[in-house]
Amino acid sequence: MNAVVRELDRSSDQADLAKTLNEALAEAENLSSRLQAIENTIAGRVFFSTSLGLEDQVLLHAIAKAQSRIEVFTLDTGRQFPETYDVLSRSERVLGTRIRVVFPDAGDVEELVARDGVFGFRYSVEQRKACCHVRKVLPLQRALDGAAGWVTGVRREQSTTRGETPFAAFDAQQNLIKLNPIADWTLDRVEAYIAEHSVPVNALHAHGFPSIGCQPCTRAIEPGEDIRAGRWWWEDENRKECGLHNRPGGSRNL
Repeated sequence: MNAVVRELDRSSDQADLAKTLNEALAEAENLSSRLQAIENTIAGRVFFSTSLGLEDQVLLHAIAKAQSRIEVFTLDTGRQFPETYDVLSRSERVLGTRIRVVFPDAGDVEELVARDGVFGFRYSVEQRKACCHVRKVLPLQRALDGAAGWVTGVRREQSTTRGETPFAAFDAQQNLIKLNPIADWTLDRVEAYIAEHSVPVNALHAHGFPSIGCQPCTRAIEPGEDIRAGRWWWEDENRKECGLHNRPGGSRNL
């Protein structure tokens, strides 16, 4: 019982710390100041999970430029576009940093495909989420083991499901503080940063792919569509999360 009480106390302390940090990030003048506030506030290890999309390339550049202690990794689901591997390689060369690549467990993938088929994720939302769980969620949990903070490139403008994204919140599921330092940035601001600093970007962005995931699950969007409309386009818009950034319920929004 005492262990349960201690864990609840720790969660409460983390939620309070996240609330304080959320306010500090909202008041910070620029991205560099936000990253510094994260480092100064969170004593433990902080990880940045990059999908190598536009937003994450901004954060990757800022972290590399600041020689930050924030540790960087990316999830390789085994179904990435060739262009995604290209931007991974170019980013390491240009920014002078190594990005840890985390793969799903081979046995889990084999079991999934044996049960649902190679394209089983197309048949139902449940099977698609099962695929995401094996290829993304479980590897993410493994990669975040030991982390006190988790940095992401999630922005409020990206979709209706992300419209209330805080700068910092206690993520009860991962038992850490989830950090979204560019939550309030517009796409124009993201693109301006990339242009100003000559940040490497995925070549698919120039061909109608504003949001890039696994190759079988991503298409180019049409003019006027939501920027994430090309992700799992056969599904209902309000159910289109992979499990990495589930809302609501995954975090205590502050």
